[in-house]
Amino acid sequence: MRQSRLLWLLDRLEREPRADAVIDAVRKGVQALPLGDGRDLLHGRWLGHPVHPLMVQVPIGSWLSAAVLDLYPGRSREAGLLVGVGLASAAPAALAGWVDWAELHHRQQRVGLVHALTNSAAVGLYAASLTSRAKGRHAAGRAYGFLGLTAVAVGGMLGGHLAYRQASGANHAEEVPHVVTQGWHRIGAVAEFPADQPVRRSVDDVPVLVVRETGGAIHALAERCSHLAGPLSEGTVSDGCVQCPWHGSVFRLSDGWNVRGPATAPQPAFDTRIADGHVEIRLRRQDRDGQAPDEVEVEQRRTETGSHGHDS
Repeated sequence: MRQSRLLWLLDRLEREPRADAVIDAVRKGVQALPLGDGRDLLHGRWLGHPVHPLMVQVPIGSWLSAAVLDLYPGRSREAGLLVGVGLASAAPAALAGWVDWAELHHRQQRVGLVHALTNSAAVGLYAASLTSRAKGRHAAGRAYGFLGLTAVAVGGMLGGHLAYRQASGANHAEEVPHVVTQGWHRIGAVAEFPADQPVRRSVDDVPVLVVRETGGAIHALAERCSHLAGPLSEGTVSDGCVQCPWHGSVFRLSDGWNVRGPATAPQPAFDTRIADGHVEIRLRRQDRDGQAPDEVEVEQRRTETGSHGHDS
């Protein structure tokens, strides 16, 4: 079967580099915005996944409802109110989208830029719709509204391509618990792990980050960043955390918690122990209440197995 024309166009858009200079300039501008802790709020770290798809439901729902009312005579006033609600809610949704977009790969940013421009056109059309309605030109207001909804549909299609085909905003470490087999896995002698240096190992073909602290504690996390699969073993270790070298996400070594975004999901963590002078790791499973094993219990088990030199 031949590839559809639409997919061919989208694939070509991903590979088109002519707008990269504009993309780099806009990306730097977005990253320079003085958002502080609000940046993680807009990424959706508090929610556990990007907040932008949630926020866009308000303008899209308002504009779609306005289109339904425009199909009935004498409902232009109510439709205009919904158009206004959509316009008011579009700005914060767009800001969240731009903040996420600034931390994507170039191929994703190329599609994302057209997505943003299409939605900007929709906002312009709905602004014209609201202005026309306010001046009593209801037919023109309805026409602008339907054109705006068409632009929203195109923008939504591009957003779906970003989310599902290009996996922007997806948790890139989600498969780890489904791939790593249960039980302990030996990954190397203790001497192979220099203090406070990130080391990459592999278990069941899954890359694992291993860090041995100066005091002797050993931590292990899934090595590919949950944000966009960046190599954490090439990152910076500091203050009990590791920072992704690609987009700056920070994860706590003790449990994989995402301390700072743009990552919205934590890293899968591993229990560790020393047996016969070798480091062994086991995927940390959650108990029935959804909580990771108590760290004191894990440390006690590590100490006991290290002193005995074998698994009891």
